[in-house]
Amino acid sequence: MPAMDDLRDLLIHELQDLYDAEHRIAKALPKMRKAAGAEELKDAFDSHLQETQGQIGRLEQCFDLLGEEAKRKKCHGILGLIEEGQEEMEEDANQAVLDAALIGAAQKVEHYEIGSYGTARTHAQLLGNDQVAALLQETLDEEAATDKKLTAIAQAGINEAAARGEDGGNSDQRTSTRWAAASRGGSPSRRTSSPGRGSTKKGAKKK
Repeated sequence: MPAMDDLRDLLIHELQDLYDAEHRIAKALPKMRKAAGAEELKDAFDSHLQETQGQIGRLEQCFDLLGEEAKRKKCHGILGLIEEGQEEMEEDANQAVLDAALIGAAQKVEHYEIGSYGTARTHAQLLGNDQVAALLQETLDEEAATDKKLTAIAQAGINEAAARGEDGGNSDQRTSTRWAAASRGGSPSRRTSSPGRGSTKKGAKKK
């Protein structure tokens, strides 16, 4: 590994780490989408894959601005998180529980990226590389927005369905309705009890 004699060397090291991380994430997202049951979660993984491709492009712009070749350095942190998520996908899990696990795995990745991009952005600012810092901030904003979206999807029904042991098929329609409400700024229902596993009462009066 090249020596790190100053903050610029550290920044290059961080960008190489992130460059590898984004490529690994881009490879993992289609597998996560395939494993997901809720349509909103599938759509979120599709959307983030597109964002990830753009983020790879921004990192390449950063390397270019710094006069460096875009190179990957194995990101052990993301590698471990992806392997952990893969293990969960291989479990014999109820679909709603698997969706909840996928959200958790994806958010662990987002939190790692938020911390990594935030650090690299700050280092770029300290070095006076404002264009690089702006590119990193753009990606940082996207990662934070994705994290919030995943939380909203979980709270819109997936977590509660997993708690009740419902399968993804029975809970998907309710999840879709509640996620649409959450997307419009409304508050998803907080009802924590159900008349039966995987079933709903027709014509039930609201209190």
